[in-house]
Amino acid sequence: MRRVHAMNTAVAAGALLLSGAVVAQQSLPQGPGRDIVAGKCYACHTFEARVGNGYTAEGWNTVLRMMSNHGVVLTPAEVAQVTPYLVANFPEKNKVPAVIVPGPLNVTMTMFKAGITPGARPHDPLATRDGALWYTGQMVNALGRVDPKTGQVREYPLKTAHSGPHGLVEDRQGNIWYTGNAGALVGRLDPRSGAVTEYKMPDGKGDPHTLQFDRSGMLWFTLQNANQVGRLDPRSGGLKFVTMPTPGARPYGMAFDPRGNLFVVEFGTNGVAMINPDNMAVREYKLPDAGSRPRRIAITPDNKVWYTDYAKGRLGRLDPGTGEVKEWQSPSGPGSAPYGISAIGDTIWYSESEAAPNTVVRFEPGTETFQSWAIPGGGNIVRNTSVTTEGDFVLANSLVNAVTLVKLPK
Repeated sequence: MRRVHAMNTAVAAGALLLSGAVVAQQSLPQGPGRDIVAGKCYACHTFEARVGNGYTAEGWNTVLRMMSNHGVVLTPAEVAQVTPYLVANFPEKNKVPAVIVPGPLNVTMTMFKAGITPGARPHDPLATRDGALWYTGQMVNALGRVDPKTGQVREYPLKTAHSGPHGLVEDRQGNIWYTGNAGALVGRLDPRSGAVTEYKMPDGKGDPHTLQFDRSGMLWFTLQNANQVGRLDPRSGGLKFVTMPTPGARPYGMAFDPRGNLFVVEFGTNGVAMINPDNMAVREYKLPDAGSRPRRIAITPDNKVWYTDYAKGRLGRLDPGTGEVKEWQSPSGPGSAPYGISAIGDTIWYSESEAAPNTVVRFEPGTETFQSWAIPGGGNIVRNTSVTTEGDFVLANSLVNAVTLVKLPK
């Protein structure tokens, strides 16, 4: 009976993929390469779910590399046929022109190629205490380490195939922790030995996303689609979870304030949540615009919570003590999609991910003034950021397979 059930499941899955390919052939534009796109791109997901605003020729080359890294078999002849079809029919669009705001600071940006394998799709960066720049190679199932002094890259393969490494954080012993977003796990890498230890989610369900350590050494992480925040005790491996009060809140970026409270932005709604680390009690703050979708978060030494409003193109600040919210339009406007953000001292640094090119933006709260710079190579796309021990800004650029170090004047 189990064999019959497995066969029926396989037949049903095959029929579903076949019907998807048929639908794709009907909806995709005519031209050489259409049948390959319909047959190959729909094998894992609907094509429309991943095309977004389209890509440049370089971007489509990277996307095809990522598909190959993730197990889709494409022959050189198929790549040669598919690439011009995608570039011609799904070009990059709806990008807003980057607005570069001049200012007093001079920064230098150095871009390091991330990944031995093209199409690694570096998702999150991490500046560690030893001066290295790490990244999650999401589509090659590896963590990467860049030595900024030499540009040398080393990749560390992970244990569970296609685990989708996403967030990164360093512990006190120098181990690198990551979330396996597609593998329903949290992992720990010992860079000295390359050994990987995995902590699986209950019943193999959940999508660990962003992670941070609290003062006591407990590891916290968001689970976006599960609408939960989890806590892992590294000493025992014990896991606890709390569900967000708002259904579909989609907890995303997280940060601890100086008092030790955990703040999480809710990307599925116009909310910011505060979680008490002692009892996991949740308090939600609603942002004034129902259409706001905060995606990443940073906290300044004065306990103010800053967020990037991805949907509205704004930088926002929440005062948890009073509930007061103040927002500023990002320099490149409502369609600029601010994303990765960090606080460096009292100053806010972030990136506009839908501006062409992507930008680095500096906001000075005292004077409420902006300054911005274009990212070399276009950026594409800065999903998260990090800060070095020297106070420099670090970006992971997903589609150009790079990590960028932004050196600030000292």
